[in-house]
Amino acid sequence: MLRSRIVMGAALAALLSQPVSAQTPPPAAAAPAEPAPAAPAPEAPPAQGETIAAVVNDELISTYDLRQRLLLLLIQSGVQPTEAQFRQFQREALQRLVDEKLQMQELRRQETERKIPGKLIATDAQVEAALVRIAKQSNLTVDQLAATLAQAGVNIQTLRDATRADLSWERWIGGRYGQYVRIGPEQIAATVQRMNEAASRPSYRLNEIYIDASRVGGQAEALGGAQQLITQIQGGAPFPAVARQFSAAATAAAGGDAGWLQESELDPQVLAAVQQLQPGQLSAPIPVADGVYIIQVRDKRAGASATLVNLKQAAVRLPTQAAEADVTAARAKLASLRGRITSCTDLEAKAAAVPGVVAGDLGEAEIGDLDPQFREAAQRLSPNQVSEPIRTSVGLHLVAVCAKRTGGVAAPTPDQVEDRLFQQQLAMASRRYMRDLRNSATIESR
Repeated sequence: MLRSRIVMGAALAALLSQPVSAQTPPPAAAAPAEPAPAAPAPEAPPAQGETIAAVVNDELISTYDLRQRLLLLLIQSGVQPTEAQFRQFQREALQRLVDEKLQMQELRRQETERKIPGKLIATDAQVEAALVRIAKQSNLTVDQLAATLAQAGVNIQTLRDATRADLSWERWIGGRYGQYVRIGPEQIAATVQRMNEAASRPSYRLNEIYIDASRVGGQAEALGGAQQLITQIQGGAPFPAVARQFSAAATAAAGGDAGWLQESELDPQVLAAVQQLQPGQLSAPIPVADGVYIIQVRDKRAGASATLVNLKQAAVRLPTQAAEADVTAARAKLASLRGRITSCTDLEAKAAAVPGVVAGDLGEAEIGDLDPQFREAAQRLSPNQVSEPIRTSVGLHLVAVCAKRTGGVAAPTPDQVEDRLFQQQLAMASRRYMRDLRNSATIESR
């Protein structure tokens, strides 16, 4: 998968060669292998030919760092920005570097205050283990991954630095807040009860991307960024890859897969959009209180109160104005065929042996959504029973009920509800923590 994106990476080379500011990248060895366990040593100024992209609490982000991260972001997400879209993705890459600077500064501060140097920041061994897992997803070794990235102009140290920050921050948030997050039995029971009560309503299997407005500079920027991502997904960028790189939701690590959700679990604005979408469709940007959602509907299911049937049919085509003699002959033909059908499994084979009869699978549908001519038969018949010939405007039909079931999705277990609530609270805690760090930091973009 990663190898296939190298072609895209090469195609971006010309665009990326346009300097953020005029610069020449430093040699690969210039990136440090491991951050210092305590407070960092004073930073050296950028190497000759580089410029400064940003300063975060007196720590520098060079234009080389920015260019490397931008290219890695584009490769990992599969997006191929036009020149007009380029600035949007460059801002995302810079914001990611700023966030990682703030995270690593905070972790070093915590290590110093708690007198636990080297205990919060992921070690080289932990980072390499993570790179092994990343490489394995593309059937590569770490050396092959490094070579593959190098073909696109990315030093694997860029991926190491990003992985170290992700591992360290995730562990810190889990350790700091996980012990205080309490999901009580009453909360779990209330959530399960609410979901059971809502089970009569439709449910949806969704993919999601959430753009946090506070992180990208405001609601207008979040809307613009969401539209850019939609354009990329519509152009062929894989939704899961885009979600992993750009989403601020707790589902980002799972490629945006939110699983099956009932209507009561969805934000009202999201629900209103989802109800208008068919499986496979992508929403427009959906503004909510603190950001913007992009939703992809993977599947829909009717509520538990609905009955769904799987139907097959055998039919003779007859126009509305057909002669009565033709209708009588067709009815006799289908009645004879009906007597030879023993179940849904042999309907099509038996029908194929009768001249003038066509057969096919009508799929699954909610009984309430069927044409009136078929609805009564679907309600009355049991699985593997076949109706009498039914007259419609296009012909005469035998309808067979192959299966019948109650709609809806099985309610999640209490353990599943507890895990979902726990992850949601951790994700919220992390977003608030980062918001506070940004608000108290001195950040200067050049």
